Amino acid sequence: MTTVTNNTATLALATTTAAKTATAAKSGTLDQSSFLKLMTTQLKTQDPFDPVDNTQMVAQMAQFSSVAGISEMNTSLKTIASDIAGSRVGDAASWIGRSALVDSTTATPLSDGTYAGEVTLAKDATNVGISLVSEDGAVVKEFALGKQPAGPVSFAGDGRAADGTSASGPLKVVVTAAAADGRVTSTTATWAGISAVQSPAGGTTTKLVTSLGLISPTDAQRLG
Repeated sequence: MTTVTNNTATLALATTTAAKTATAAKSGTLDQSSFLKLMTTQLKTQDPFDPVDNTQMVAQMAQFSSVAGISEMNTSLKTIASDIAGSRVGDAASWIGRSALVDSTTATPLSDGTYAGEVTLAKDATNVGISLVSEDGAVVKEFALGKQPAGPVSFAGDGRAADGTSASGPLKVVVTAAAADGRVTSTTATWAGISAVQSPAGGTTTKLVTSLGLISPTDAQRLG
């Protein structure tokens, strides 16, 4: 038996489908309707003596379903990411008026004028000293902390120097730590006041506006 099809109608359908497919290609997408019409055209115009292999047909349909599913998943993930970003902005906004401990060798005064921070010693030290130094190299404040175990050591004090003058700007934190077998290495973090939250359009690069400048919320070791 020979199957005869209406060539004119088939050609018109194929032309329409091809046009839609071309339009979809320009936009980089192929929607479900275009895909099904393309499949239908393929079936109608196939050689009855050499039809499309069923396995190939199923594979094409499975591939499209997979791509469509991935596209929908990507859309969902973008929505979730946007929601999370908005949530982070809301969380960060609640930090305004508080202080954050961040890695820095510069100390700035908190709302009460206190300069505070934390030095983490790599090992036990027999003598630890911390100095707050102004931009011109003058020592504004000194902390003699003596013997300290390995780990974090806190310091805090006002910016008033021995001569009665008070600092109001940033001061450099200089640490000296020694042990019986030599110098002890350390890392320094200081407390910075949080005055605002900066969130550019898109909400993916939220920053905290602090006395040390802009920092990421993830850079805050802890809040005070």
